[in-house]
Amino acid sequence: MRSTAVDKLHEEFTALIALLDAQNEPSLRASVDDNFRRSLLLAAASYFESRMVACVLLFAEEVTGANIMLTEFVRIKGIERQYHSWFEWKDNNAIKFFSLFGSDFKSFMKAKVAKDARIESAISSFMEIGRDRNRLVHENFASFTLEKTANDIYAAYQNGLHFVEAMPKLLREFPRSNPNASQAQAL
Repeated sequence: MRSTAVDKLHEEFTALIALLDAQNEPSLRASVDDNFRRSLLLAAASYFESRMVACVLLFAEEVTGANIMLTEFVRIKGIERQYHSWFEWKDNNAIKFFSLFGSDFKSFMKAKVAKDARIESAISSFMEIGRDRNRLVHENFASFTLEKTANDIYAAYQNGLHFVEAMPKLLREFPRSNPNASQAQAL
């Protein structure tokens, strides 16, 4: 796994927390930890969003043969300011997102997830990050109490990253595994 900006943020704040512990600064440490957890959560959610948006846009470019009219339509009507509508954040699955690619893809992904505990767990962590991000930004950020530790958030990020990294492959795998999808692409 490569290092991301989220990993760097986690590393820097962990070092800062250790320094404050060594300097016996409990009040300052508590304040830094509270802000760190919020920043880490927002950074993880933002990173996931940027990766998923790029994944969908690149996939649209590939399947349309980089047809600028169709990819712009997808970008403007399906992607810009739409990411948070792709998911039902209260759920612990990505069924709503999968269904945006049609019922066949949704069925394909339900079967994949049922057979792969790793991807199921990654989706759950991905959804947890998105759900917690929404609570943080919509429930009075300044006074919001984030119950999770920095380690909890970072672990969910690391696990959820597996889903984000697997999604491009899964989108491309579907047409090869579904004869109806291949026929539809040929039209």
